[in-house]
Amino acid sequence: MSISVIGFATGPRRHGNSEDLLDILFNCLKREKDVNAEKIVLSDYDLNPCRGCNACEKKGVCVINDDMAGLLEKIKEADIIVFSSPIFCMSICSQAKAFVDRTQVFRSIKYVLKQEVVPKERKDKRIGVFLSVAGQNWGYVFDSAIPVMKCFFHVCDVKDSNIEYLMINGVDKKGELKKKDNVESLAEELSLRITKKMRVMKGEE
Repeated sequence: MSISVIGFATGPRRHGNSEDLLDILFNCLKREKDVNAEKIVLSDYDLNPCRGCNACEKKGVCVINDDMAGLLEKIKEADIIVFSSPIFCMSICSQAKAFVDRTQVFRSIKYVLKQEVVPKERKDKRIGVFLSVAGQNWGYVFDSAIPVMKCFFHVCDVKDSNIEYLMINGVDKKGELKKKDNVESLAEELSLRITKKMRVMKGEE
């Protein structure tokens, strides 16, 4: 049985440090024979901001006609959801936040319509990973982003205890992440940890 991974590169700059971090993790994951990983570059998709119209509370679907519906399906199907964003002004970038806001439809499905986002047998058997980079060296630079990501993963049926984080600060200019000595080893450790945990969840270990 394979492990399906969906990874979102949400930064506005192609091949920036946050996307590099996602690529490094994906290179590690793809060494595992049972992993099927798909990378989504958010800027390649037509996505609009949430209108706050609450139409999704009636039928559990968003009325905005863009590419979000397909991405929501990919989120539902994945075992592991990886979300990569740079830190802009102390939180995730605006493109990433607009994407998170559009998962409001999952909140409507769960809490208003009282329906399942994923089948019951897959609840509590999903893993979320937040990857992030920040230019500042402040110890608190990621603090505002973490609650946003917890909210995102929560509506995607990922428990707090199943969320992993790899956040690296002191990285600003393009390409600086690759100059960090420990990034590869941290990504490798994360890859091994989440794949092992997912195999346990699937009853394979």
